[in-house]
Amino acid sequence: MGPAYFVIAIFGCGDGAVGCRTVAAPAAHYASEQACLSARADALMANSDLDFPTLLAQCLPVSRKASTLRADPAPGESVAT
Repeated sequence: MGPAYFVIAIFGCGDGAVGCRTVAAPAAHYASEQACLSARADALMANSDLDFPTLLAQCLPVSRKASTLRADPAPGESVAT
């Protein structure tokens, strides 16, 4: 069974693209990897104000199982729909 959808994760990195960590995850979901890949440049532009020497955008698959594990958010957590 393939992924349910794809999301974009924005990673902030030090010089030379080292020490990267997730700094943003836009709420949009993409039905296909191609649609996600097409939206990466716009996601980077929308997050270009983040204070890192290097920003990277990566499309990540979200499996059907993982997407249905928790229907309710934990206290203080928000869920994008």
